[in-house]
Amino acid sequence: MRQVISASRRTDILMHYVAWLAEAIRQGLVDVPQPYTGKLRRVSLLPEDVHTLVLWSKDFRPLLQDVGGIRQALERYDQMFCHLTITGLGGTALEPSISPWEEVIAQLPELIEFARDPRRVSVRYDPIVHWYEGQEVRSNLPFAEPILRAVSRAGITAVRMSFATLYGKVRRRKGWRWYDPTPEQRLEITRRLVTLAGSLELTLHSCSQRELQLAGAVPSRCIDGELLSALHPHGLPAATTKDRGQRAECGCTVSVDIGSYLMRCPNGCRYCYANPRIPADA
Repeated sequence: MRQVISASRRTDILMHYVAWLAEAIRQGLVDVPQPYTGKLRRVSLLPEDVHTLVLWSKDFRPLLQDVGGIRQALERYDQMFCHLTITGLGGTALEPSISPWEEVIAQLPELIEFARDPRRVSVRYDPIVHWYEGQEVRSNLPFAEPILRAVSRAGITAVRMSFATLYGKVRRRKGWRWYDPTPEQRLEITRRLVTLAGSLELTLHSCSQRELQLAGAVPSRCIDGELLSALHPHGLPAATTKDRGQRAECGCTVSVDIGSYLMRCPNGCRYCYANPRIPADA
């Protein structure tokens, strides 16, 4: 069975390592350092070995502009699936290297054309972040309605969300005081978002937070072997078993991630759980 390749949960390859990805595709293989052992895993990128290439980014413009010849390199694959993350915080101190959300969301028509089906594009309004400014709690929730309305107008039907997980390394970052909503607050926020999404004919999926189902969110499979099989232009099946390399509550099916935490992400998002490149005083 052909593999589903993920590029990548670990870093924003499409923004910052797109030429590397294009070259890896041309070579037909990549050696991926494993997160905990550091051992290299050789992964075939030959078209006959790849079912779907799942692409994750906060800005697909390098791909759409064919930086490094990436579009030509990707033409050899049968299917691409794109996750575009838009939190509304682009250009702020929380996402200093991301463009304003209006500029990013304007990519959707061209991204859908690239993927050849709006069902192959998902928008991630993710994560929902809360922080203190003085004694006031702020969040990116005010951006939810304009973002979801723009997503709906573009013809996308799936939106994914979760609340930020405040790992220890996130809490230790200087200059920020985070607020973690209570379970009751999370459910109330989710109910409002589910209602908003429904009014726009969108399905709101909750990523790795099953408790949000109590508020009407649909559990997410950001990589969904059943969907990828159904959408495959030649009807080829993908693996549908749970990916045991992900968190216990993650609904994703099996894939192979070719990114590495050694490829530090210059986006500098202050809430990032991975290995972002953030100034020492930030």
